[in-house]
Amino acid sequence: MLQSIRDRSKSWGAKIIIGAVVVTMALFGVESLIGLLGNSGDDVAEVNGETITRQQLEMEVQRAIRSGQVPPEQERQLRNEMLNELIAVRLLTQYTDEGGMHLSENQLDELIVSLSEFQDQEGRFSQELFRNRLASAGYTPLTFREQLRTDMKRQQLEQGMALSEFTLPSERETLGALQRQTRDFRYHALTVEDLETLPEADEQDIQRYYEENAEAFRRPEQVRLDYVVLDRQQMAQDVEVEEDTLRERWNANSADADRRISHIMLTYGDERTREEAEAALRDVRERLNNGEAFEDLAAEVSEDNVSAEQGGDLGVVSRGFFGEAFENAAFSLDEGQVSEIVETDNGLHLIKVTELERPAFEEVRDQLQREIALSRVSDQFNEQAQQLIDRSFAADDLQSVADEIGLTLQTSDWVSRDEAEGVLSEPGVMQQAFSEDVIEEGYNSEVIELDEDRRMVLRVAEHRDASVLELDEVRDEVRSRVEARLRREALRDFAVERVEQLRRDNSADIDWQTAEDIGRQSSGDISQSVIDEVFRLPAPEDDETVFGHVADGDEVILIALDNVEEGEVNEEVEQFVARMTERLRVQAAIQGLLATLRDQADIERL
Repeated sequence: MLQSIRDRSKSWGAKIIIGAVVVTMALFGVESLIGLLGNSGDDVAEVNGETITRQQLEMEVQRAIRSGQVPPEQERQLRNEMLNELIAVRLLTQYTDEGGMHLSENQLDELIVSLSEFQDQEGRFSQELFRNRLASAGYTPLTFREQLRTDMKRQQLEQGMALSEFTLPSERETLGALQRQTRDFRYHALTVEDLETLPEADEQDIQRYYEENAEAFRRPEQVRLDYVVLDRQQMAQDVEVEEDTLRERWNANSADADRRISHIMLTYGDERTREEAEAALRDVRERLNNGEAFEDLAAEVSEDNVSAEQGGDLGVVSRGFFGEAFENAAFSLDEGQVSEIVETDNGLHLIKVTELERPAFEEVRDQLQREIALSRVSDQFNEQAQQLIDRSFAADDLQSVADEIGLTLQTSDWVSRDEAEGVLSEPGVMQQAFSEDVIEEGYNSEVIELDEDRRMVLRVAEHRDASVLELDEVRDEVRSRVEARLRREALRDFAVERVEQLRRDNSADIDWQTAEDIGRQSSGDISQSVIDEVFRLPAPEDDETVFGHVADGDEVILIALDNVEEGEVNEEVEQFVARMTERLRVQAAIQGLLATLRDQADIERL
C-alpha cells in the first residue's frame, strides 16, 4: 500500500493501519496554500487537455534526487524519464476518475494519522513530525494529501484487477512443478567464423530491402540551431571566494547546529543569596581560567545532581529545548567556549559547548564556495537575463546578442522534434525551435527558462522538411543491414543442419560446455535466452538427449538437453510462485490498460 509514495521517499517504509482518529484540514496550514498557489509555470505536456507544469516536473526530479534514486549529476538526463512517468500517472488518474473511484476526506485523514512515521513515541499523531518528514521528501501537506489520494485510487484500480484474476489449484501445482524443475545440459556457441563463406549483399538484395523498408529511412523534419545559454553556475565557477569568507559562512551556518552542552548550576534562596551564588560561580570561572577541568568542577560544585554525575553533561540539544536565556547563551558559543553567568528560573549557570554537530569545514568547503559564488553573481545573472530578453527580441540575428552580453554562440547538428540531445532535449526547447515564429518567420525564440540557473535563446540556422532519404544516401547502411540479416540466416541454417546431424549421430566432435542443476532463474555466465530455450525443450525419454538451438545476439547456441530433475516440493516456494503469477497477471493487465490509454489519449509534449 502507498507503494509509489514509498518509492518517492526511500527514508520511510510505512505500514498503514487505518485508525479511528480523524483530523481536520487544520493540519494543513499556510504553507499548503503557498504550495497550491505556487504551481504556476510553463507547461511541459498536455494529457487529454490537462497540463503538466514545469514546476511539477522539477518537483519530481528533485524528489528522486533527494530520495537517493538518482545522483544529482544526472538531473538533466532524468527529466524526460520523469515526464513519461507523470504522463502515465495522469492517464491512470483520469481513468480512475472517469470510473467513479472515490476517496473521502475522512478516509484520507484516517490514513495520514495512522502512519507510524507521523506518530510520536506514545503512538499519537505528531503534527511536527508530519510537517518535518514531508518537507524532507519535498512535499507540502496539501501536495502529499493529493498524492495520497491519487495513489489510493490507483490502488483501488489494482485491487479490482487483482480480484478479477485467479489461478486454479491445478494450475498452481503445475506452475510449482515447473518452477522447481532443474536441467542438466551442454551448449556450444556458433559464430559467423564457423561459416565456410560469408554471404554478401548484391544490388538486387539492397534495392529490394530499401523498397520494402523505405519508411525506416525516413528523415523527420529537422533544424540546425544557433543558441546561447546564460548559466549562473558557469558564471560562479570564475568567482574566487576568500578563505576567511568561507570560514565565516561555515561558522554562521553552525549558529543553529545541534550541540552537546554541559553546565554548572547553583541555586539561591534559603541557603544563599543571589549575590553569593554569583560570587561562587565567578570563583568557578577563575578556577577554569587556571586550568581546572569543567567536568571536575561540575561534579564538585553543580547542584544539578543528575548532570553533575556526568561532568555536567546535558547531552545533545536543539533549539527549543530550554528557556530563552539559557538557549541564547548556549547557541552563541563556539565549541569549547564557556558562557558568562546565565540566570534562569532554576538558578544561575555556567554553560559549556563540548561538541558541535556540524560537518567538518573541509567536507563542506566546496559547497560553501559554490553557494557564496552563486550569491555574488546573482545580480549580474539577473541583469544579463534581462538584457537577453530585451536584445534577443529586437535583434535580427543571435551572434550580435551573444557578443553584446558576452555569451558563446553555439550551433547544433541537425535535430528533430523528438531526437535532440543534451540541453536541446530539455522541456520547452524543441517546442520553441519548431514554433511558427522561429521556424517560419525566422525570429529569435523567446527566452527559455531551463531551470532557476539557466536561460536560453535559440534561432533556426537551417531547416529541412521530412523526407525519405534516397538510396544512394543510405546505401552503406542498407548494405550493412542486409548482410547482417543474411549472415544471421546462414548461421541459423547451419545450426539447423548441425542439430539434424546430432539427432542422427550424437558422436559429433563438438567442444561442449557443461551446465548442471540449472534452474529457470539461474544466474551466471549462461544468458537467459539460452536457459529459456533449454526449458522449452521437451524432457528426454529413455536417456535420449534432446537437441535444439537458439539465437543469442550474433551467435547461435547449440543445446544438448541430457537430464531433467523434478526438484523437491517447497511450500514456501509454491506459495511465492502462485503470488508472483497473480501479481504478474495484474501487472500485465495494468500495462495493457496503460498502453490502451496511451493509444486513445491526446498527449502533446510542449
